[in-house]
Amino acid sequence: DVQLVESGGGLVQPGGSLTLSCTASGFPFSRHWFYWVRQAPGKEVEWVSSISRSGGTAYYAPSVEGRFTLSRDNAKNTVYLQMNSLKNDDTAVYYCVRSPELAIPSTVVTLTREGQGTQVTVS
Repeated sequence: DVQLVESGGGLVQPGGSLTLSCTASGFPFSRHWFYWVRQAPGKEVEWVSSISRSGGTAYYAPSVEGRFTLSRDNAKNTVYLQMNSLKNDDTAVYYCVRSPELAIPSTVVTLTREGQGTQVTVS
């Protein structure tokens, strides 16, 4: 069975840092692009970041560029989102999603969220 398990969320003060993890199983991990999306209460799903199959290429939403870093370890079937200089506006449930080919942000937000997400609260 396909599983995506997000973890690492929590409560942090503005300016603080968190590292989210997404561990996957049940499919060929290294053959997929991975993304993080987030959803704040009452708001639409927002694309955050994308990483290529090898991890050599990553893209970021302007709202997180320079503060967030996405990486992956294909040996561990895990992607990581290092979040620094967190702001109140980063408060949301964060999900990792996948696709076998590169998807543009407007498509990423429609991808099936197969995990339960992890709550990040900046306050």
